[in-house]
Amino acid sequence: MFDDVHPNPTVKNVNDGLELLKENNCDFIITLGGGSPQDCGKAIGILATNGGDIGDYEGIHLSKHASLPIIAINTTAGTASEVTINYVITDEERHIKMVMVDKNCLVQIAVNDPKLMLGKPPALTAATGMDALTHAIETYVTKGAFGWSDALALEAIKLISQSLEKAVVDGQDLEARSKMAWGQFIAGQAFSNAGLGYVHSMAHQLGGMYDLPHGVANAILLPHVEQFNIPACAHKLKKVARAMGVGVLEMSDTQGANAAIEAIKALSKSVGIPSGLRELGVKEEDFEEMAKNALADVCTGGNPREVTLEDTIAIYKAAM
Repeated sequence: MFDDVHPNPTVKNVNDGLELLKENNCDFIITLGGGSPQDCGKAIGILATNGGDIGDYEGIHLSKHASLPIIAINTTAGTASEVTINYVITDEERHIKMVMVDKNCLVQIAVNDPKLMLGKPPALTAATGMDALTHAIETYVTKGAFGWSDALALEAIKLISQSLEKAVVDGQDLEARSKMAWGQFIAGQAFSNAGLGYVHSMAHQLGGMYDLPHGVANAILLPHVEQFNIPACAHKLKKVARAMGVGVLEMSDTQGANAAIEAIKALSKSVGIPSGLRELGVKEEDFEEMAKNALADVCTGGNPREVTLEDTIAIYKAAM
């Protein structure tokens, strides 16, 4: 058993796990937990069959062989890593998160049992839940969105908006946990096919630079990035507001989009997410380096509006 996985899994975690796998001649992998062990397990599985260093696979579909078989048992809602073609590993030397999009990392069996999610701490529930909401909203407005992904994303937004606060307040609420489990699952299916956007590109840099919880970084950045995106996708953000329970019938697209942003902020506040990056120790002196890395992130190409270095720095500042 390998249990030395950091909340933001690192290159060292992957290499240590791979060494244990080889020492024991393992022929398959079982992952248990949230996105951290799932991502680490997928990275180990890819290296077991492809060799090299995990950094060799940073990017899109760069491995040649399918991962070692994986059974993924998920306990959070969540990254949906158990059903996606994505995994993310932190490069401690470069202080960045490496994003791998790779069909060869798909697991063979994914288990999502909401009973395994009962009793998770409120802060963890809030962070992972806002991560799932970010997945759903970003994939709905991404350039790669299409009819099937839109349907899944809107249903995920609806389920998460209805259930996240309940799951945070009462960790034993099985109905809320069930809706969150399903919502994060279908959000994962949606973004695994349609892609994500600039919230994730920017959040990855906060994780790489400061080791911040991914869901918290996403939650803080989400309203600011979507505010920036309004000129490109106001009509879709209005539908996000409606899925979150806002009455938008009499609103213009821009009014509806702004209502979505306010609904995101309200939900984030209700589950205890910090109001800004300053509370988490983020420093403005790091913005330019993080912005350059964000522009190079795999997720950036899906954002509905083109982004510049100056735009990125301005968004980080707004999120402080």
